Amino acid sequence: MTALPAAGHCPSCETPQGRPWWKDQVLWALALVGFLLALGRFWPAAQPVSDSLWDYLRRAGWAVLLGLAIGGAIERYVPKEYISLWLAGRRRGTVLTSAGLGFLASSCSHGCLALSMELYRKGASVPAVITFLLASPWASLSMTLLIVSLMGFKGLLIVVLALGVAVLTGLIFQGLEARGLLASNPNTVPAAEGFSIGADFKRRFRRRRWTVSTLLADAQGIFRGGWELGQMVLFWVAVGFSLSAVLGSAVPSHWWAKYLGPTPLGLLITLAFAAAIEVCSEGTAPLAVELYRKSGALGNAFGFLMAGVVTDFTELAVVWKNLGRQAVGWLLLATLPQIFLLGMLMNLFGGR
Repeated sequence: MTALPAAGHCPSCETPQGRPWWKDQVLWALALVGFLLALGRFWPAAQPVSDSLWDYLRRAGWAVLLGLAIGGAIERYVPKEYISLWLAGRRRGTVLTSAGLGFLASSCSHGCLALSMELYRKGASVPAVITFLLASPWASLSMTLLIVSLMGFKGLLIVVLALGVAVLTGLIFQGLEARGLLASNPNTVPAAEGFSIGADFKRRFRRRRWTVSTLLADAQGIFRGGWELGQMVLFWVAVGFSLSAVLGSAVPSHWWAKYLGPTPLGLLITLAFAAAIEVCSEGTAPLAVELYRKSGALGNAFGFLMAGVVTDFTELAVVWKNLGRQAVGWLLLATLPQIFLLGMLMNLFGGR
């Protein structure tokens, strides 16, 4: 006998993840974008904002959607056991593996923070967790598609350097751990004897049934995974695009060049500014692009993207609670000098 819905329950009001529609961030993101696009039609003074926002959607919207689809596929097909095994070692290759997995994670800064802590609880080494945490939001596949679509080759340079910072920081953390200057992960356990990812993959592949119902279940799983990732990403993308459209239309060009220009002081102000407003990688990427367009300071755009995730209060608080205060201190000491130096070099050789 089929149970009746509880009183007051409205199944048709729920999203694909079972949330009431008024709590779904994907829908709020669409509402925000739709409102600003329509605002220019009814209020002439807002037309430049609507036009700028549409330009961002036209140029980068496909990259965000593709990133969500790839993230949904990873959620559907990649078992968590594989990730745990790959990230538990202490070899240098573990750092490279962690950076590679972070690149494939296609998660925003807040999303990868939760995933990083889950990996830590499953036994991933502290250097691997830090590398994943740095590589996932700014050097991820979705971020690469987004920022390259907005900035071309210079956007690719930012992503490559962000990945380099993640790898070098992970190696620094491995050295600190080896010298006893950083506490090891107490959750780390040896892998099951004889376990092989290749053999497990073959076993899963042999058991898989290629039927219409299975493919439909896969499609549904990918959609749900992408929608869930959208809960972490899309609202902040909408906020970032909207802020970029407003700033690009309302803030005079000379203000950007005067206060956030390609100087050491301008870069420091940019780093502080990034720490104050960091929301999500895909959301702040358009802001970094607007910063570069207005000031001509490529290094400041790089610093804006990197410093936001490194100095974000939420991230530092979670790292402090789970990995310890040593990890927070070393994270700041290892990353901020890299970001400042690379930013200055990019301003000298990579500006307009």
